[in-house]
Amino acid sequence: MATPLVAGLSVAAAAMGSRYMIQAWQAFRIRAAMPRVRKFYPGGFETEMSKREAALILGVRERAALDKIKEAHKRVMVANHPDGGGSHYIASKINEAKDMLMGKGKSRSIF
Repeated sequence: MATPLVAGLSVAAAAMGSRYMIQAWQAFRIRAAMPRVRKFYPGGFETEMSKREAALILGVRERAALDKIKEAHKRVMVANHPDGGGSHYIASKINEAKDMLMGKGKSRSIF
């Protein structure tokens, strides 16, 4: 009497387990085919901004063309503008990054 019950339960468990594995495999295949989303600079600003940090903030190369820098600045500024709920500090860092990459950075004094 117990043998058919155990056999039925083990067949049901095997069917449910294989169904779960098939669903997990299909979800993995779909997720692997999706393009990777480009991430923004995570933060943690340096005390003195470098060209590398400025390029990371704007998401461009250090030697990008001026039109690419302006386009990236506009895109990042729209996402972080103080009038849209962004931070004034972040907006100033974005502007400083644009100035740094366009060659309008602060002139350093030896004295």
